[in-house]
Amino acid sequence: MKAALLASITLLFIVHITLGQQSQQDAALADPPWVKDVAAKPLVYTVPGMDKVQVQSAVYKRAGSRDLKMDAYRSTDPGKNTKLPAIIFIHGGFLPPNLKTQPTDWNVFQSYGRVAAASGFVGVTFNHRLYESWESLENSTSDLADVIVYVRNNAVSLGVDKDRIALWSFSGGGPLLSLAIRDPQPYIRCIISYYSLLDLQHTAKESRGALPDQALLDLSPLHQLEISEKPIAPMFIARMGQDMPNITDSVDRFILVALTKNVRLTLSNDPQGHHGFDIEDNTDVSREIIRQTFDFLKAQLGADR
Repeated sequence: MKAALLASITLLFIVHITLGQQSQQDAALADPPWVKDVAAKPLVYTVPGMDKVQVQSAVYKRAGSRDLKMDAYRSTDPGKNTKLPAIIFIHGGFLPPNLKTQPTDWNVFQSYGRVAAASGFVGVTFNHRLYESWESLENSTSDLADVIVYVRNNAVSLGVDKDRIALWSFSGGGPLLSLAIRDPQPYIRCIISYYSLLDLQHTAKESRGALPDQALLDLSPLHQLEISEKPIAPMFIARMGQDMPNITDSVDRFILVALTKNVRLTLSNDPQGHHGFDIEDNTDVSREIIRQTFDFLKAQLGADR
């Protein structure tokens, strides 16, 4: 009797300590106001079938004490083809390391995953470590490389065609596209850039952290395009005329080099569009740009619908 009572007390003590530690960890997590604002906003574009989607979650990588999560969105009615092309959505930053609501839980990326699934693709959202300065890009780029490997290695369980993948970047996620430009792979069939920073060489010094000069070049999509001797995947770039000047300038410089390199480039320019137009500008123009993007994906990747 005493032994059973002692065991119960010990168990309660362990549970209490564990819950206390979890509460401390939860209390340390926080969302800055801008994340609360962005995370709550819906995508301005919808398609039929977004509600008929299954979501498969996984930890694609453990980095130190962190589990990095990905979600794969797939239609519950995929049709005859069980191996669908995948779209990997690359969120921006910088994010605080103690972020409470991770990008995979933001409304916009959940919506993109659902639109992708309803459009005949597998939509993949994932969290990566773009924290505080461009110095973290080396970690983020390795995270992108690892999530691509995870998706391809688990293609059967995810219902993915491992040889038909698209990369789609947003905002500060643009530099991660340097991976596909520096070392093009045949399974990366196309690249999409939405209001993305595409040149690190002209960024403010205070945003670089301790990133070495060579890494700054290695992780700059523009520089990698300038020195590339290999053909890169077809690109779709959404340029917003009212975007932040540093991003607009980087996009303009990238486009000029892309044209001289004869990159297969589709450009959509909204003179009145803002940064984050897909959640900020609830207009027919915004919806048309997103629709054109999915048409581009269907042409490059193929899709059932």
